[in-house]
Amino acid sequence: MPGPNPNGMVVLFIATSLDGYIARSNGDIDWLSVVQTPNEDYGYNEFIKTVGTVILGRKTYEKVLSFGIGFPHRGRTCYVLSRTPRAADDNVQFYGGDLADLVATIRKTSTGNIFVDGGAEVVHEFMRKDLIDRFVISVLPILLGEGVPLFRPGWNELPLVLRSSRAFSSGLVQNTYDRQPGRQR
Repeated sequence: MPGPNPNGMVVLFIATSLDGYIARSNGDIDWLSVVQTPNEDYGYNEFIKTVGTVILGRKTYEKVLSFGIGFPHRGRTCYVLSRTPRAADDNVQFYGGDLADLVATIRKTSTGNIFVDGGAEVVHEFMRKDLIDRFVISVLPILLGEGVPLFRPGWNELPLVLRSSRAFSSGLVQNTYDRQPGRQR
């Protein structure tokens, strides 16, 4: 588990098509396989070692469970954002309150970074509340033409600083951006 880090960053680590979609219109993500390469995880395993808490949307949670491979975030505190109150299950706690309050509480009580694991509605709420500190966006070499956009309109401009850009032989390009230093929330 990550060491103490009461001010852990909120990190969006996500893949998108070249035209900015994170899923097909029907929620399908089979197109992610265009970059599957043996022994290549695109930095995910190193990233996940820094994570203490995972936040994801209900649809994303249900999609992950549908893969039949078990819940990948066992051992971490996980929240599923849901408008419908539900009791916690073996994997997650469901949360329907204010997102900024949740992030503030996690930063006070947990260690490690906070991983925003999708989907589009969750990303939109994090953007509206100006809560993301780092964006790790993997752009895949595919144009979907339509689907679920990574960024929906309805939030304020956010200047970023490019920290790294890495091209992989599969055609995936991973860009890491941080909030501009000193920018007030």
